[in-house]
Amino acid sequence: MTSNTDYQKKDGPDMARGKVPTMAADDSRQYMLNENFEIYEKFGVPSGATEMHFHNFNEILYIIEGQYTVLLNNTTYHLKQGDCLLIGQNQLHHYQHEPEQHDACRRILMWVSDSYLEQLSSPDTKLSHCLSYPYPAWHLPTPDRKRLEQYLTNLLYLEADSLMPRGEARLLKNAYITLFFICLNQICRHSELALTTENTCIHPMIRVLTDFINEHISEPITLDMLAKQAGSSKYHFVRSFKKLTGMTVHDFVTHKRIIKACEMIWDGQPLGDIYQFCGFSDYSSFFRNFKSIYGISPSDFKAFYEKEPLS
Repeated sequence: MTSNTDYQKKDGPDMARGKVPTMAADDSRQYMLNENFEIYEKFGVPSGATEMHFHNFNEILYIIEGQYTVLLNNTTYHLKQGDCLLIGQNQLHHYQHEPEQHDACRRILMWVSDSYLEQLSSPDTKLSHCLSYPYPAWHLPTPDRKRLEQYLTNLLYLEADSLMPRGEARLLKNAYITLFFICLNQICRHSELALTTENTCIHPMIRVLTDFINEHISEPITLDMLAKQAGSSKYHFVRSFKKLTGMTVHDFVTHKRIIKACEMIWDGQPLGDIYQFCGFSDYSSFFRNFKSIYGISPSDFKAFYEKEPLS
């Protein structure tokens, strides 16, 4: 169940000016209320959206204080103060709980669409370039950390300022987001700033399963087939997969099929071809699963992405 976003006054030097938008720990919402951009501050251990999931937008996770752990695709990232995780659209990920490690975690969560970043980019500067690097997690040097935190703080207070004229607020938001992503692009050119292997854990099983599902996306995929790929008994495979990802094997396969369907919708392919190629037995099954994940029908999703981008 989605909780309402509340506004609270935070103690500390960088949050002392007033109210900022926060997202409750039990908020399970994984869709944007606005069309192109949202930003929140979050605290402590999340109790909502703990299964693997994906978005049709990009997610930037910045750790202000404490520690936090995320499984992204087939790798677990152990994040700490000053770390930034870049999650592109349609990337499967979820929070991984570590007892007594994340209670004091304070972080900023930014959601931003590709179309919005494209609007803010120039012909020779693509703001979303940082999301295309093979390393999604970065540990920021102190000067860069201060710059990014300032841009994020400005965006948080801007979202909470109801008195500023809309035109001024829009220009400032565009400016802060542009500066933030230019700074990220500069950081990502330095591979030595990527999170080291001692702060990551690779899970080969997820990579093997993902490759197998992608290669057989149009076909029926059974539990026996996937357990064989994982090299374990069906019983052990089901338990270990659920423990690692927070979701069932069946749901994982369904999510991968829907991700492929989204990519085909963005490519402009007809829905009648998409559901068959993605391995759904009929359109009603495709419709039901798509709406369960995205909250809207495939045709509404397709219509939304065929609209002219907003300025």
